[in-house]
Amino acid sequence: MYIKNPMEIENKSMDIIDEVMGDTKFSEEEKIVAKRMIHTTGDFDYRNIIVFKNNFIKEAKKTISEGKTIFTDTKMAYTGINKPALAKAGCELKCFIDDDRVFSLSKELGTTRSACAVDLAVGEGIDIFVIGNAPTALFRILELVKEGKVNPRFIVGVPVGFVGAAESKEYLREFNMPSISTVGNKGGSNVAASIINALLYMVVGR
Repeated sequence: MYIKNPMEIENKSMDIIDEVMGDTKFSEEEKIVAKRMIHTTGDFDYRNIIVFKNNFIKEAKKTISEGKTIFTDTKMAYTGINKPALAKAGCELKCFIDDDRVFSLSKELGTTRSACAVDLAVGEGIDIFVIGNAPTALFRILELVKEGKVNPRFIVGVPVGFVGAAESKEYLREFNMPSISTVGNKGGSNVAASIINALLYMVVGR
């Protein structure tokens, strides 16, 4: 026999994660987010590599409760974010990776579509960024911050991979803004989505 009820499976998983985590450096709300990241990946190493900066949870919850537009770098993260919870919060989600303008700009500038999608988002006044895949997108956001072209309300910066991922997150942690990141090459669109879902559930419930 095996457990079939979805919520029972999730609750059992969270109990197991809680037991393994034990005492941590995280606040209670930070622990909720960390547990959701571990639940998504099946990787307990996350409890050692997550970095919260500048009252990330408080600022992110406040921003979400105001019903803002959120940018994400991939369709995978877009798909993974809970749409009913997003609607309850009055938030909108944007991903420009397939936008024709992004294709054109990418060819013109010789850079990634992910980076160009950031420019499009900033041009539309978006100031909440959820990056799970592309280091170039995170680097581009931070370039625009340095240029004074955007002042992010918060950043989820968890790009994954071996080229630029660790470096882009390390650079993010140099900035004095609300953010969550991971140390090293781990992360991903699923992780980015899990962070936003955890925040949404805190603000509006399931």
